[in-house]
Amino acid sequence: MVTWLRDRPGFLRLAVGGLGAIVSYATSEAVKTLVAQPRPCHTLDVVTALTCPTATDWSWPSNHATIAGSIAVACLLVAPRLWPLLVPLAAIVATARVGAGVHYLHDITAGLALGTLITALISTYATPALARIPLVQRATRRSAPRADPPRRRAISTGALHVPPTAHPEEGSTSRGLLGG
Repeated sequence: MVTWLRDRPGFLRLAVGGLGAIVSYATSEAVKTLVAQPRPCHTLDVVTALTCPTATDWSWPSNHATIAGSIAVACLLVAPRLWPLLVPLAAIVATARVGAGVHYLHDITAGLALGTLITALISTYATPALARIPLVQRATRRSAPRADPPRRRAISTGALHVPPTAHPEEGSTSRGLLGG
């Protein structure tokens, strides 16, 4: 909601990133079915922290890692300054699947790469294409222009002089829109 109110083009990028996550997940599921790699908890004698999924729930690529990579990329497209938080968080989510004994390292690596790549591609090509649609243009346009924050701050602190304006109907003066 905050992104919608403050940065509508950013909200569009985030929404398209969400679409990228959905497409990434669907692609991951399709690849799993084609590759049909058993999970380590079925092929190795490992203790798992989680219940081992059924034998037909394949391992490669990791859906959790795919989604973690997708969401990280979607968020980074809107707030790149958050990379020190988002990149390690996606890596932790993915690595936890190996630690739980339900994925191999190459499962999570492939999942992270798949989610990152698909979401980045969809965001790169779909966001500008969607932004040209008139309905989307209206939805992402701010409803009213906001005052320039540095100018507003300069006026309020007195660093920028705004000449008084006369109000003939009141016979008084004020200091512009911000009062005086």
